[in-house]
Amino acid sequence: MKRLLLVSAAAGLAALTACTAGTESGPPKVAQSGASHAPVTIEFWHGFSADNELKAFDETLAGFRTKFPWITVKATKAVQDDQILQSVRGGNPPDVALSFTTDSVAEFCKAGIFQDLNPYLEASGIDPTALFPKVIAEYTQYQGKRCVMPMLADAYGLYYNKALMKGHQPPKTMSELADLAKKLTVKDDKGDIKVAGFVPTSQMYENAPIHTGVMVGAKWTNPDGTSAIGSDPQWKKLMTWQKELTGWYGYDRIEKFRKSFGDEWSAENPFTSGKVAMAIDGEWRTAMLASDAPDLGYGTAPLPVADDQPQRYGAGFITGTVIGIPRGAEHPEAAWELVKYLTTDTGTLVTLSNAIGNVPSTLPALQSPDLKKDPNFQTFLDVFANPNSTTLPAHVNSVFNQQTLQEAQIKWESGRASDLDALLAEVDKKIDEKLRLTAG
Repeated sequence: MKRLLLVSAAAGLAALTACTAGTESGPPKVAQSGASHAPVTIEFWHGFSADNELKAFDETLAGFRTKFPWITVKATKAVQDDQILQSVRGGNPPDVALSFTTDSVAEFCKAGIFQDLNPYLEASGIDPTALFPKVIAEYTQYQGKRCVMPMLADAYGLYYNKALMKGHQPPKTMSELADLAKKLTVKDDKGDIKVAGFVPTSQMYENAPIHTGVMVGAKWTNPDGTSAIGSDPQWKKLMTWQKELTGWYGYDRIEKFRKSFGDEWSAENPFTSGKVAMAIDGEWRTAMLASDAPDLGYGTAPLPVADDQPQRYGAGFITGTVIGIPRGAEHPEAAWELVKYLTTDTGTLVTLSNAIGNVPSTLPALQSPDLKKDPNFQTFLDVFANPNSTTLPAHVNSVFNQQTLQEAQIKWESGRASDLDALLAEVDKKIDEKLRLTAG
């Protein structure tokens, strides 16, 4: 699963808020067991596109059709959030839509892009608090409205190339990571990087602050929704560490090296091709490595943590795929059956997890004996279960907040900003001004 920040989709959400809020349909009708049903075809849009993902979904939908022979599912692949938004705006949405963009859940719920699923859950006798781990509840609902359900989850950790590690064990602290990164880096006669022990900049694939903030236990917001970035010293600690290691490489040299990389989602990924000894990535990489580099000797470990927070080792960032019923869906009863099947059926989730390489999102699926748990994948199951693991709680300006911090971080690590306190204070100012405009 590829976690994407979809700027165009986020921008479209604000425009939809006024024209869709407050027009929810009436109480849902949930199919009764044993009742007869007229045949129906429902539209299902999702973002998956890789061959192994599509094969897994075809098999899953075949199982759904066996259980619900009256429902035919017409699936459309590689759909992004902006397409879903346009379909709702145009009054022609699919019956079921899947999104990789948990950052937009608050606006999905607030603007009524997806229907509130609490009535469906109640009608089906499903208690989400007993079914899903607590961390998942933070990114599937907003202000008591659960407009999406979780369908598989992501956990982030550290990948390391065993050959390039030269016998070293994976680092547990940030100082150990920096020291080891220097030891494992190989440069040519001109000083250019041939192999990097670790690429520290925030622009490196999955090194965005939403993923690295957990290394220091940094907070994004205060209880009132305002920004905590400038007041939480952990952000300063993280960004200082990243800039110091970037400075050791030389910003221009590390950027030249980074820009030589192939596509993140291909076999040309620098970790896959042996150009980087250690990298932050999600659990899905295990399945991709099995396909793209089956002979690569690698290991996985939790993310290193701040030296003064050893008790937090084992934690990581958690997010996931979400799925729901868009406003105006033509066949909501049948749509709910598919949503329920994909998000609560243990066998379905285990099958998809084994095929795609994502973490299953229900407690029964996590405990299933049929779940494949090789040592590298087990790392991410452990991260998912760690009480110190965090997610980004739903926020109406989630994408904007992340982009604002990352833009500031790029200024800092590149040397275009020299006063970190002032820089983070400016981040707070921009985020809080945006919040006031949104609230107004």
